[in-house]
Amino acid sequence: MNKKNTLSVLVENQPGVLSKVVALFSRRGFNIDSLAVGTTEVESISRITIVVSGDDHVTEQVEKQLNKIIPVIKVRNLTKQGNFTSCGLILIKVGCEAKVIPELLQIAKLTESTVVEVQPKTVTFRYAGEEEKINTLIEMLKPYGIKEIARTGMIAMEK
Repeated sequence: MNKKNTLSVLVENQPGVLSKVVALFSRRGFNIDSLAVGTTEVESISRITIVVSGDDHVTEQVEKQLNKIIPVIKVRNLTKQGNFTSCGLILIKVGCEAKVIPELLQIAKLTESTVVEVQPKTVTFRYAGEEEKINTLIEMLKPYGIKEIARTGMIAMEK
């Protein structure tokens, strides 16, 4: 059974590490659903958060292969451990006429998203949160005509 697994990979913060990690997925034919990278509280260490779909065997293979890459310090399957929090960021530009702006502002309030820009024919929303809530916001805005979406990969850490 395919399920999404969130992996937290601590790596040495040096050029070429991300390309080695991504190449591993490419060589093995694994698909990455989400990828985010950033430095940690220690400047010389970065955290790569990877969301990958697959059964337990596929995820285990990914973890084993990641551990073989020299600059990798630690790999944790946060989904398997079960006690983590995750967050993604999305910007959504919706085409609209002035008469529907109050409806769009109500959606922003209901979804706890922020309207970051209102133009004569568009409204842009920003939301940071769980993937399910991001997807709900997208579904709520579809009837208004989504013009553009920019989305980050999910970030995650143990509770």
